[in-house]
Amino acid sequence: MQKITYIREAPVRPPSLQNSVLAASFWMVAVSLLLFFVPLVNGIIGGFVGGYKLGSVGRALRAAIPPAIIVATVLWIAFAILQVPVWELLAGMRRAALIALADVGIFVGAAIGGALGSRVPGR
Repeated sequence: MQKITYIREAPVRPPSLQNSVLAASFWMVAVSLLLFFVPLVNGIIGGFVGGYKLGSVGRALRAAIPPAIIVATVLWIAFAILQVPVWELLAGMRRAALIALADVGIFVGAAIGGALGSRVPGR
């Protein structure tokens, strides 16, 4: 008599908010805007959180593009309306520098978070 073995298929998991690109992008935007008063650090922390949630560098960098645009737009409008004197630079250069620091931070943080998130077992 021949023995029949069955291969058990792994269950397909629906996408969760844990590794959702939309949720990670939301975290990047929210943290970056909440920490607007610390340029560069706000983007690094926001990008790190979102990148860690995604768990891979490539996905994290792709997910960082919309938050970079959103954060740049919101910060530009906020600085234009409030006319916040954060640093003693030329008026136009000040806004551009702060926004550029936030955007660079988002991409750097996303890369670091994605790299560290991919090393966590169970992802």
